[in-house]
Amino acid sequence: MATNISLPDQMKAWVEDQAKSGRYANASDVVRDLIRREQIKAEKIAHWRRLIEEADASGVSDQSPREIIENLRAQLRRAS
Repeated sequence: MATNISLPDQMKAWVEDQAKSGRYANASDVVRDLIRREQIKAEKIAHWRRLIEEADASGVSDQSPREIIENLRAQLRRAS
């Protein structure tokens, strides 16, 4: 699917410089790579947001971090 996009001169020059650097075959490859990176970044952000929402939904512990660690150590000792 061919899609034409308009870029300001400064952005167009940057994309063309990236293509000329040898890292990309052409300007389209540069744009595709940028889109792929943005998609990955958006997926990671969505994943972390889901984790944060799950953590918020699980409630707040009334234990201090030290108490939590001590309890985990005790559980590990009992398990071994």
